[in-house]
Amino acid sequence: MDLSKIYSPRPEWAHKGNYGSVLVVCGSKLYCGSATLAGVSALRAGADLVTVVAPQRAADVAAHALPDLMTYPLSGGHLTSRGINDVLDVAHVRKVNSVVLGCGLGRHPSTFLAIHKLIQKIIVPMVIDADGLRALSQKPEIVAGKQTILTPHAGELAILLGVDRVSDDFNLRLASAKQAASKYRSVVLVKGHVDIITDGQSTITNNTGSPLMTKGGFGDTLSGILGALLARGVGLLEAACAAAYINGKAGELAADKRGEGVVASDIFDSIPEVIQTSDS
Repeated sequence: MDLSKIYSPRPEWAHKGNYGSVLVVCGSKLYCGSATLAGVSALRAGADLVTVVAPQRAADVAAHALPDLMTYPLSGGHLTSRGINDVLDVAHVRKVNSVVLGCGLGRHPSTFLAIHKLIQKIIVPMVIDADGLRALSQKPEIVAGKQTILTPHAGELAILLGVDRVSDDFNLRLASAKQAASKYRSVVLVKGHVDIITDGQSTITNNTGSPLMTKGGFGDTLSGILGALLARGVGLLEAACAAAYINGKAGELAADKRGEGVVASDIFDSIPEVIQTSDS
């Protein structure tokens, strides 16, 4: 895949923030690594600034993992409505260009209410994943007029559509992806052996990746890469296609080195490698 248009050489007088400020609202006491995986991936994918707003344990893990991440800890073990103003204040102060929302936030009812309110109030492009998708399925109307990319796996796609399961048959899965894109007026990136990216009209597939990427966390890294691309002004459909390629190819490289022992954080170093070599 040619990424040269997205990653064209930076002018000499570029300054901090020209290539995007990303806000990551992810993680909880239990899923304390999700914010780190998304945040570091966003930086490795070229974002100038990444700020993590997360429950304290997740924020502390992120701060320890990479000092380049800015972190703002919220009280408690999971996101609640008490944290909404803090999230919005940080978004304003950091002048964010995109938001990654949902990875590892958990399924507490108060968290879902907070997710609903944040989706309604955030005006920049959003990547919604994982528990964010489950929350969104309860109130599909709140993304009307928003710029959103939804990144479900097959199980989450079924939840978005209110069905028991999505077929493994590719054509039927493609139809389900288009249905979700139309229902939520969003770009949908269905993760799988073959990724399906659609806005309900145009559809593109991505074949990079490895069966070893079924391990937890590779969806978080994808969301972070997406956040970085959106923050630098890439369009929704183009960003989804490029992020699926980069995440999958970086996963391939890491899996080649680590085999069964590969984990999602192994792709941190592979993301820049993919970007630097994928110019034709």
